[in-house]
Amino acid sequence: MRKTLLSSAFSVFLFSTAAYADVPSVAVDIPPVYSLVAQVMKGVGTPDLIVQQGASPHGYSLRPAEAQALQDADAVFWVGEALEPWLESSIESLASDAKSVELMETEGTTELEFREGATFEKHSHGDEDDDHEDHDHDSHDHDGHDHEAHEHDDHDHHGHDPHAWLDPQNARVWLDVIATDLSALDPENADTYSKNADDGKKELDGLMSDVNAELADVKDKHFVVFHDAYQYFEHRFGLSATGSIRLSDASDPSPARIEEIHDKVTKLNVTCVFAEPQFNRGLIDTVFEGTDAKVGVLDPLGSDLALGEDLYPELIRNLAKNLKSCF
Repeated sequence: MRKTLLSSAFSVFLFSTAAYADVPSVAVDIPPVYSLVAQVMKGVGTPDLIVQQGASPHGYSLRPAEAQALQDADAVFWVGEALEPWLESSIESLASDAKSVELMETEGTTELEFREGATFEKHSHGDEDDDHEDHDHDSHDHDGHDHEAHEHDDHDHHGHDPHAWLDPQNARVWLDVIATDLSALDPENADTYSKNADDGKKELDGLMSDVNAELADVKDKHFVVFHDAYQYFEHRFGLSATGSIRLSDASDPSPARIEEIHDKVTKLNVTCVFAEPQFNRGLIDTVFEGTDAKVGVLDPLGSDLALGEDLYPELIRNLAKNLKSCF
């Protein structure tokens, strides 16, 4: 009898180990994407995070464990080259056999063009035909995107703003993309991936409704952000930043840009400016010296949130809460 019980227990262990081993090894770029993938994989497995919390995805040096995660990956989900130009070559060299999914290039993703100028006069959310488009992407071709412009503060920005995860509607689209791609790699768990994606979409529907209601009283307020990362959030919820201190994550503002923003802040009586935990707050103090503007904090990456499927909705709720509380 004892041998029978031991044999049965050993068989269950082998079955569980084999089932776990069949789960795809998945690498993801940033915490918000980790959260979406973790939602889809709930009950099946967990992804590996490449760009660790608190770091900027625009420039990052892989640590050995992160390089190993890429090398072991069956699938890599990442925002795209415009956000992480360094990651494409890393995937090619370390994960050439993995399925690489650039979420910005997937069908149904809403993309917004970069805004130009320190105070965004050339773009407005009132003219949606000029600002955004829903792309039906059939390939991962990046021709036509001028990524070099992303590096220079005083040059025009061309191409699409890569901070697309801050539109929960995009996150909703991506849940289906993630579930479909994982199901192709792991058909035995396809039903679980699909159900988890559906559950995530229902949560995002409620999230968007709640955030719309929370921000109803501040949609006409003037505010300035540290760098232009939030227009997807603004577009989804009817907000409009007055300007940004930095054009990109990679460059400091010129003196002319600082003067332009300072003048606009004074002229429009801007009441709030938002710093970010990833960057030096000294620039905020320089730009807003002599004004009555309050300083808040917006974090587009969820740097201090617990890593898991709850991170993404909490990130969006925090953006809304912090915006509202600053006014």
